[in-house]
Amino acid sequence: MQTLHYRTTDYFPESWWRRKKGILGDIFRRAEPFRLQVIYTQIDRDQHQRPRFRDFRFQTSPDIYSYPASTVKLPAAVLALEKLRDLGIAGLDRHTPMYINPLSGINTGVDQDLTAASGQASISHYIKKIFLISDNDAYNRLYEFIGQEAFNRRLWENGYADIQIRHRLGLPLHEEANRHTNAMHFKSGNQVLYQQPAAYSNLGFAPRHDLAGKAWRTHKGTLENAPMDFSIRNRLPLVHLHEIMRSIFFPEAVTNQQRYRLTDGDYSFLYRCMSQYPTASEDPVYDQQQYHQAYCKFLLYGGSQQAVIPPDIRIFNKPGWAYGFLTDTAYIADFGNNIEFLLSATVHVNHDGILGEDQQAFEEIGKPFLQALGELIYTIELERPKPTTPDLSRFRP
Repeated sequence: MQTLHYRTTDYFPESWWRRKKGILGDIFRRAEPFRLQVIYTQIDRDQHQRPRFRDFRFQTSPDIYSYPASTVKLPAAVLALEKLRDLGIAGLDRHTPMYINPLSGINTGVDQDLTAASGQASISHYIKKIFLISDNDAYNRLYEFIGQEAFNRRLWENGYADIQIRHRLGLPLHEEANRHTNAMHFKSGNQVLYQQPAAYSNLGFAPRHDLAGKAWRTHKGTLENAPMDFSIRNRLPLVHLHEIMRSIFFPEAVTNQQRYRLTDGDYSFLYRCMSQYPTASEDPVYDQQQYHQAYCKFLLYGGSQQAVIPPDIRIFNKPGWAYGFLTDTAYIADFGNNIEFLLSATVHVNHDGILGEDQQAFEEIGKPFLQALGELIYTIELERPKPTTPDLSRFRP
């Protein structure tokens, strides 16, 4: 498979945002306190449909810490599918029912999943829930399946040395507890296809000193009047998140090191899950008032309950939001206008407030900014001439 090279520039043209009124220009002009980072990739095809990339980056550096929140669920989904392939067990696939033993004082077990039509948990069902509504428990179960050490070592093998995946989400657990992962088994009927024992990660992490905010609220409601220390929390720099997206959507155009051991069927499944709306899902089924069409679509549509996304536009993405940090990474395709691009951004919208009390800032600052950013880049793409009309057929739902 031929590896293609792409150009990268650190220059995100100031002319794109300098004269913009409203929240887009405001945040770009005050980028430092907002910890703003943006990566936009233009994609051009040659006559053989091979992609060429040009990256525009704004303030991207691994030294700028952004809490990744739920964006860590993206590599979890990829590595869970890859682990199934690596196991190579006849009859074991993403649909095989899985049963998880409890870990005392850490996490409950799983012997059913009533959100599934089958009533059973599976890798595929957890991946669907991750992308449809960013379900925390679904991520935690994939974290337990992969294992903390394997999770990190595989991403480091990909060349992403600055990534640290250190904990589950939504559970107030200490660092030591997150090194433990549950025993589990997969069954087809009465036949056990695979058993995985409980595991402990001895992995050492490079020391960090990542702080944010001026005060924060603990899970017990206590107010801590000091910056929040993220040094033992997950770390996924935006530059690495963007490269993982590129590897998922253009595996033929990245190095062997960055490529995942997935089949065409695995990629098609990921594309379907990443672009589906909660309102279109029949398994699982969600309350459409709470989980509306644009619930997880921040770039271009701002997660607005009133948004109506045209059928020709598909947004393949994974957002994350917590402690004032809002991030989204997306491959966006417009089948009607033959447009495609990659766009990733992170912004810290609660740098002056109490971390943990962030919802108003997300709604009034973060989501409108990501919507405006998506609209800006989409307009640039509409006006940008393409040397060859891209064939986007493999991304159609």
